[in-house]
Amino acid sequence: MAAVSLRLGDLVWGKLGRYPPWPGKIVNPPKDLKKPRGKKCFFVKFFGTEDHAWIKVEQLKPYHAHKEEMIKINKGKRFQQAVDAVEEFLRRAKGKDQDLTIPESSTIKGMMAGPMAAFKWQPTVNEPVKDADPHFHHFLLSQTEKPAVCYQAITKKLKICEEETGSTSIQAADSTAVNGSITPTDKKIGFLGLGLMGSGIVSNLLKMGHTVTVWNRTAEKEGARLGRTPAEVVSTCDITFACVSDPKAAKDLVLGPSGVLQGIRPGKCYVDMSTVDADTVTELAQVIVSRGGRFLEAPVSGNQQLSNDGMLVILAAGDRGLYEDCSSCFQAMGKTSFFLGEVGNAAKMMLIVNMVQGSFMATIAEGLTLAQVTGQSQQTFLDILNQGQLASIFLDQKCQNILQGNFKPDFYLKYIQKDLRLAIALGDAVNHPTPMAAAANEVYKRAKALDQSDNDMSAVYRAYIH
Repeated sequence: MAAVSLRLGDLVWGKLGRYPPWPGKIVNPPKDLKKPRGKKCFFVKFFGTEDHAWIKVEQLKPYHAHKEEMIKINKGKRFQQAVDAVEEFLRRAKGKDQDLTIPESSTIKGMMAGPMAAFKWQPTVNEPVKDADPHFHHFLLSQTEKPAVCYQAITKKLKICEEETGSTSIQAADSTAVNGSITPTDKKIGFLGLGLMGSGIVSNLLKMGHTVTVWNRTAEKEGARLGRTPAEVVSTCDITFACVSDPKAAKDLVLGPSGVLQGIRPGKCYVDMSTVDADTVTELAQVIVSRGGRFLEAPVSGNQQLSNDGMLVILAAGDRGLYEDCSSCFQAMGKTSFFLGEVGNAAKMMLIVNMVQGSFMATIAEGLTLAQVTGQSQQTFLDILNQGQLASIFLDQKCQNILQGNFKPDFYLKYIQKDLRLAIALGDAVNHPTPMAAAANEVYKRAKALDQSDNDMSAVYRAYIH
């Protein structure tokens, strides 16, 4: 979009990231929300949503001059609802001034009286989630799954406390638990996503004395379920971690209705531990920071067992200060952490690490099956490997599980295939060949076709025997 002359109160079309232009109004930002450094930008309140953000001036166009153009290229229902909201605003403005300025208070109390009022509704356990506001959507993204809190793996060791905010906070049964030199931060911690990795991470945060508020997006989880939203967790916590399955889930979690972005206010911190591509994490960082939040990516290298044992390797990038603020949390969940600089670096490194791991696993499976069909002992093959330079806990555990026919997931096959796919795309983006990863990816795709997606990555073995 070309640069234009704009001022406070103007109606505009604003474009954020890869999303289509959306109608909004230039308003005064909260007093405690600093303007981003660099290019000139305006603070825009979008119609038909609860969204507001700093938008660069070159990404803005006057509303009236470009209305017909925008309506022609955008046909979605939510877009039309946003346009209708603008027209309604204009009709009311003729007789009465309309003030869309965002409330200035950044305190929880102030937010609950302002934009956060949308979160007063609390769904019951079995009731589907609805938007408090029918226009409560972020651009074209939506989230249809019911939020639920799952405590199956941890309630035996924990006590659950209901706080005034309605969020569910869980603490270690022995709230004085401290592991040696780890002194838990006094900041309120949130965690979104209680899958194979998330459950273990949360358990270790609790064991080390942190108070954690949790939310899980999958309604089918067993155990106690209480309806909550990501936005509510973010709004009531100082630092919120998230660990979900893939780029789409990561985006929906942040940008969807009642998502993370709705709870972000100046100073709120968001740490995404999902393994995704650099473009996705860069986009999420942009929208979080545009709302005055702080962002850190921190994908983890490991599996369910290492997560349970607090022995993950954490790869972080982004806000260095936030990385340091997460020190006690990272110590609780992992054996070491690396800070890799600017946002996107951790995503790239994580994909490369998982590309190597996935390719290695496929090679092991290939070797085991080749040994079998040539009349060699698979156990002897494993014993030889364990006495050589390739010896590792990973090698021994995966091979033993294969020989025992045990494919209980420790790292889902579908996720390692996803990581291989993203790593191949990363290579394509810089014109770097990844033939080994491409070959391994095809084997995992074959395994998925054999209904092995929800088994452990070692189930790639079955792709060679069918």
